[in-house]
Amino acid sequence: MSAFATDRLVLVPDDIDLARSPLAGQLDAETFVLGAFNPGLTRLANGNLLMMVRIAEALREPIRDGKVHAIRWEQGEDARGRYVLDGWPLELVDTSDPRKFMLRGGGWRIMALTSLSWLLPVELLPDGLSLVSIHYDRAVAPQGSFQCYGVEDARISRVDGQWLMTTCSVSPERHSTTLYVSDNGLDWRFDDIVLDHQNKDMLIFEGTIEGRYWAQSRPLGDLYFAYPPGSEWRAGPSINLATSPDARHWKPVLSPGIRPHANTVATARMGGGTPPIRTADGWLTLWHGVEPKEIVGIYRTYWSLLDLADPTRVLRTGDAALLEPEPALTRPIEHQLYLRDVVFTTGIADGDDAGGAAAGCYVVASGEADLACRITHVPKSTFAG
Repeated sequence: MSAFATDRLVLVPDDIDLARSPLAGQLDAETFVLGAFNPGLTRLANGNLLMMVRIAEALREPIRDGKVHAIRWEQGEDARGRYVLDGWPLELVDTSDPRKFMLRGGGWRIMALTSLSWLLPVELLPDGLSLVSIHYDRAVAPQGSFQCYGVEDARISRVDGQWLMTTCSVSPERHSTTLYVSDNGLDWRFDDIVLDHQNKDMLIFEGTIEGRYWAQSRPLGDLYFAYPPGSEWRAGPSINLATSPDARHWKPVLSPGIRPHANTVATARMGGGTPPIRTADGWLTLWHGVEPKEIVGIYRTYWSLLDLADPTRVLRTGDAALLEPEPALTRPIEHQLYLRDVVFTTGIADGDDAGGAAAGCYVVASGEADLACRITHVPKSTFAG
């Protein structure tokens, strides 16, 4: 049972109309919503909340004629491009992870995805608990070869009256962080690639420090150097920091950010969750830690408070998980589950701006089981010193 009184799924796969998908009518194959999850979150000028939801659209029958197939966007004769299917012989792939398949041989770890992701704006009431509108006409879909396998995991920050949305764009060319900009939080325009290969979970702080933008990032790789024996830190992915004069050109900060502790397997792998927001006590940031288990692991949400003037200083961190995967929430859609043990938090908004049930809380948006969107009202007292 959830530790919070208000904790529910607000969007599930069956809420999505694929007849209005960017892929609709372009493939000679049936697709379905593998997941509607990992929503970026922001408050619009009208007071409502806006989730930017990752829609993972997958083939109903990916395996046929001795091949496993994947969806790819390619540049066509018109500016929009088109979607096509690629097939790989089954003997060349490993399909043990339902989210992807690995190609054997070649000397490198090479994978393809079982779905293509695009982003769907979903408007909610101010407390985040009820749908207002699904804006299919404002969907964000691939538009270049650098994102031919999809656009994933939006994080939205509002800084100085402008909305900034970081996304992960996936292709054989690069696994990059791309920036979208909006003047109203609803209509998005592509800006540029801002971080290059395999730098995931980029979160822009909701506010500047001495005129400079700050961000968290999480570079990935297959090789990490060991900490000395007896160190309190565990080698592996960690949350780094960077600064920028314009939110486009980023320089890494010399000091480390948030690192995994050696004394717990719950954060053996970690990465950013919500864009850090300014509070009276410091920058509040929610992040995910992963405990190894089978193929995917157990994803939980944790929190840290960073110094307002120097975010390299971690003032305090909650040792216990803030959010756990919640099987009771997904029981009504059990038949659609393909993963378990995953809560992936991606958005936060101030509930005081909504009033009512959300007053005195933060409205926290998460992906549950890579399947649905979860909204939790977390009392602000949870983070008090």
